[in-house]
Amino acid sequence: MQRIPIKIKRLDETTDLPLPSYESEGSSGMDIRASVKEPVLLNPGEIRLIPTGLAVSVPHGYEAQIRPRSGLALKHGIGMVNSPGTIDSDYRGEIGIIVINWGQRPFTIKRGDRIAQMIITKVYKADILEVGVLDSTGRGEGGFGHSGVT
Repeated sequence: MQRIPIKIKRLDETTDLPLPSYESEGSSGMDIRASVKEPVLLNPGEIRLIPTGLAVSVPHGYEAQIRPRSGLALKHGIGMVNSPGTIDSDYRGEIGIIVINWGQRPFTIKRGDRIAQMIITKVYKADILEVGVLDSTGRGEGGFGHSGVT
């Protein structure tokens, strides 16, 4: 498995929180923790920006994707509005997690809670070529349920 160096900067008052880390040998994503000063109550349907207290330097040609944690989604209905969130290689600001409570009960986010995961991925740039006709396929223009539901 290829590894690349990712520089992480702790922002004010985050020395008590662990840096992003892989929780198991086969993990694709590194868990990221909430850097809230006080517990945050997230009511059903509510959207909040949760700070992480971290900034990252992603090498050119890569991105960091911020994704929800499946356990929070299944057990509490907690997700991310912009899933996955993208951290471009030239962004140096704080990583913020835009969480939403899709559940039926209020949920409290506490300092140090693992609230998201960060995946490092290669980025490919597209060369856009305008054409008058696209190549044909068996599916053609069918979409939005075209293949049916079984």
